Amino acid sequence: MNSTLDRVSELRGLLHRYAHEYYVLDAPTVPDAEYDRLFSELQTLEYAHPEWVTVDSPTRRVGGKPLPEFSPVIHKVPMLSLNNAFEDEDIAAFDKRVREGLGVTEVVYDVGPKFDGLAISLTYVDGVLTQAATRGDGASGEDVTQNVRTIRAIPLRLSGETMPAVLEVRGEVLMLKKDFARLNADQAARGQKTFANPRNAAAGSLRQLDSRITAMRRLTFFAYGIAQCEGSVLPPTQSGAMDFLVNLGFPVCHERARVTGAGGLLDFYRNIGGKRPGLPYDIDGVVYKVDSLAQQEELGFVSRAPRWAIAHKYPAQEELTTVEAIDIQVGRTGALTPVARLKPVFVGGVTVTNATLHNEDEVRRKDVRVGDTVIVRRAGDVIPEVVGVVLEKRPMKDVPGTDLFSTAQEPVNSPFEMPKTCPVCGSHAVKGEDEAVTRCTGGLYCAAQRKQALWHFASRKALDIDGLGDKIIEQLVDADLVKTPADIYSLSMEQLAGLERMGEKSAQNLLAGIANSKNTTLPRFIYALGIRNVGEATARDLAQHFGMLDPLLLPLPEGDTERKQDIARRLDLLTQVPDVGPVVAQSIVDFFAEAHNREVVLALINVGVNWPAIEVNVAKEGPFNGKTFVLTGTLPTLGRDEAKAMIEAAGGKVAGSVSKKTSVVVAGEEAGSKLVKAQELGVNIWSEEDLRAALD
Repeated sequence: MNSTLDRVSELRGLLHRYAHEYYVLDAPTVPDAEYDRLFSELQTLEYAHPEWVTVDSPTRRVGGKPLPEFSPVIHKVPMLSLNNAFEDEDIAAFDKRVREGLGVTEVVYDVGPKFDGLAISLTYVDGVLTQAATRGDGASGEDVTQNVRTIRAIPLRLSGETMPAVLEVRGEVLMLKKDFARLNADQAARGQKTFANPRNAAAGSLRQLDSRITAMRRLTFFAYGIAQCEGSVLPPTQSGAMDFLVNLGFPVCHERARVTGAGGLLDFYRNIGGKRPGLPYDIDGVVYKVDSLAQQEELGFVSRAPRWAIAHKYPAQEELTTVEAIDIQVGRTGALTPVARLKPVFVGGVTVTNATLHNEDEVRRKDVRVGDTVIVRRAGDVIPEVVGVVLEKRPMKDVPGTDLFSTAQEPVNSPFEMPKTCPVCGSHAVKGEDEAVTRCTGGLYCAAQRKQALWHFASRKALDIDGLGDKIIEQLVDADLVKTPADIYSLSMEQLAGLERMGEKSAQNLLAGIANSKNTTLPRFIYALGIRNVGEATARDLAQHFGMLDPLLLPLPEGDTERKQDIARRLDLLTQVPDVGPVVAQSIVDFFAEAHNREVVLALINVGVNWPAIEVNVAKEGPFNGKTFVLTGTLPTLGRDEAKAMIEAAGGKVAGSVSKKTSVVVAGEEAGSKLVKAQELGVNIWSEEDLRAALD
């Protein structure tokens, strides 16, 4: 028995060594047939003695039973992103910041390629792989241990003389170009979907719930850092830490170097850039890290990125193609975005058929037309965009010239025109005077905005419908049970109980929450409508100014002249409300001018949504009657609320922003942009002393 167990241990040691030589060192010492023979022998012995199977056995690389889902993993050390640089000047500035931060004249960096793969965290306890997790959002990721065990480049058990008690290694899972080509050929031969690029193939392979599928795909791995190390002393440098990992059996990219200063960084960047097409893997840039770990700690972090490292990205990849159509997409907030439908073109590792045109102003600036030949750019995971038009390739036609015997040419295609109505719901589409984005005004009715509008309506600061979260809203909309907020109040027990993860008790609680929400306040109701630019404070000001919805709900006249006059009157009426300027007033008018929105509001009132009467603000008589004040900075003796109360008691209004309607700005210490704007507009500026004098 002992001799058999010894043979199992011997086989595991041999197979670990041969795999390391093959996948990490790229220097196999035995043929594949010998590896396969030993592997088969180990499988047979473990099958006969399942009690001898260990988590680090090479046989565990073939995959296990499918998982129902990935479990979440909280990163003990957050997996932060790097700031990006694109120009040489950015790198010079980075080096300067580092030198100044350290108070030195020269800095040594550890540099290497930025792989186009997936970041992964590997945790080893007493030298054995115990957990592998994806980056996720940086704070938490997904447990992919079972899948990672199938990646032969990742050691299941560490080697070397120094063995940390706990070691967390960060690195990149990727697929080599040759393995990607082989995978796509196999997929095509089986009539299955091919992958767009190696990164997508690696991501799809690593996140398979069935690790046996992952095992069949050739993923590899490169370590690039250490997040935790307990029970062992790390070398004092980043480059030394990489050598430390090599000694433990990890694969580390050979295209690394130690360089000095910005010049060394840029030389390495250009050198690797020249090699890029011939590298066995995809890279999208170079990563620079301060080599000294002590200096890294001294520099620390800013926001969610380290000050001691930066990613220098290569230029975006661009190709030529033609515009076959320009469609309009309507976003969750009502933004209308023109999208170019393109003749398919391979850019940056993927086939691109759509590209954003951003907004109407961008389309006109670039003069993109259907039928044009355009430059399409794709950088990393950024949405492809149309960079510009190749005007010499624009389709032209002959037209009569200035005389009977001459001809001229003009474009066959016409300039792009933004639609005047929403392509989804038919509501009016408007663009603010100082805005680039055109928006649908049918916020309570438009199908494209439905989920967003319902979520806002039910949110805590709006109607506060207890139990109606985004997941339930998605189900209600997808099942076509709710189209507008008014439909919420017609839901039945049967409809709710039929939703996923919604039992009878939960349905009863939600119905109770819906019923309770009928009793609300006018400010909450106005805020719940989701009118653009109308937040809680503005909703409260509107409610206190008008006391009811009737002035806002009146339909506009039909005739053009009468309609324009009525809009002007409403805008003037609205700008008398504190803090409501021309932009906010226009948003309110646009919203209530849309018949669809008025119908939903009336439907909500008809189903019983109500609020108590509200006391209308009546202008007090006093020395400040008719004047609007703005408070900014810290006053010597008066608090902000105290000063506001004094002004309102004297008949004045206190607004939050400075405009042409502002009568006086009362400024204290550390007054900022409001004071500057008041000076630009020529608004009267008072001190606290001036304010008190005016009240005496």
